[in-house]
Amino acid sequence: MQPVERIDVEDVKVVCDGGGGALGHPRVYLNMGEAREIDCPYCGRRFVLKGGAKAAAGSH
Repeated sequence: MQPVERIDVEDVKVVCDGGGGALGHPRVYLNMGEAREIDCPYCGRRFVLKGGAKAAAGSH
């Protein structure tokens, strides 16, 4: 499945609600851990850690 939308983020913890207000989906909290990207299991939005931002393993 192709991601619906790519969203560049600066934190490994993100929140997705589908972006459609009442037409979206339940709010989910996603944690990338050591990965640099994660897809929302509901809508497929892809959250990508911006260059220069640190993944979880490098932030401590």
